[in-house]
Amino acid sequence: MAELGAHLTAASAGDDRPSIFEAVAQDSLMAAVKPALQHLVKVLAEANPGRYGFLWHWFDEIYVLLDLLLQQHYLARCSASFSENFYSLKRIPITDRRQQPLATAGLPKKQHWKSLLLLVLVPYLKGKLEKLVSSLREEDEYSIHPPSSSWKRFYRAFLAAYPFVNMTWEGWFLIQQLCYILGKAQHHSPMLRLAGVRLVRLTAEDIQALEKKLAGATSSQTHSIKTHVQSAVRKALGGIAFSLSTGLSVSVFFLQFLDWWYSSENQETIKSLTALPTPPPPVHLDNGASSALLPKLKTVCPLCRKIRVNATALSTSGFVFCYRCVYNYVKTHQRCPITGYATELQHLVKLYSPES
Repeated sequence: MAELGAHLTAASAGDDRPSIFEAVAQDSLMAAVKPALQHLVKVLAEANPGRYGFLWHWFDEIYVLLDLLLQQHYLARCSASFSENFYSLKRIPITDRRQQPLATAGLPKKQHWKSLLLLVLVPYLKGKLEKLVSSLREEDEYSIHPPSSSWKRFYRAFLAAYPFVNMTWEGWFLIQQLCYILGKAQHHSPMLRLAGVRLVRLTAEDIQALEKKLAGATSSQTHSIKTHVQSAVRKALGGIAFSLSTGLSVSVFFLQFLDWWYSSENQETIKSLTALPTPPPPVHLDNGASSALLPKLKTVCPLCRKIRVNATALSTSGFVFCYRCVYNYVKTHQRCPITGYATELQHLVKLYSPES
């Protein structure tokens, strides 16, 4: 106990490392922003698909570009990511142990670009991989493959190995955090170690230097046309990054609330409180268009106009098609081919006749 108390006293007196709570909190800040923004874009896309549909379709790419701009601005100006600067932290190279450079000095180019790629590219690729695994699982569940198909074996091998790979990845982070808590590591995250940097708290000199740099940037005057253009471009990019960071810092708690409100745990309660009546049949089916859209025989698929094979219904509209026809259509268009209702692959329902 005496040794532990002495260790904690020495750490609080001279250790410039952030606590594990600060380190984990800054990591979770950006992780909470993306789902909330994604839900806002989804609401806009559902309200007006023609105007905002592209935002939902390209959300990951648009978000990674904005994230790249934001992180580049803060790494260049404050030697920290947006969330690290939000918690008054900065990055310094691992080799700099004698005297810490000021936050305004920036990181060396090697550590700067490593930090930028690991901050932006790794979460983007991880999210894409998770979506790919989800789509493969869905396709493996609904698609039809012969038992000896090479694609079937590949799908199953990949899907079987992914949970272990993901568990190893998450375990790596957990072990690193435990070592950081016990004082056996300088980094709470393997990403910092790969970038060749470590986190420390901002000092009074850092804060004064950041304030002077901001004041100098606003009061500087340019004379030549080339310098004026370069300064205008830098100011425009800095203004965009500053507006994004200011908006995020002001609305982060509201976005976290939205993320909680629309989480899976709350969905059952929300549905029970805001349950809507069953919508009426599509209006355009009552004005004679049904003769052109629907075949006269009930056993004919509306898409291929042939006798249905492996009958499958859409739970969003109730119409029945061939499985292959409706699967390919819904996967491509995300809507019912008859009613136009928004539909996904999980809305396909296999029908079994009494004879089968």
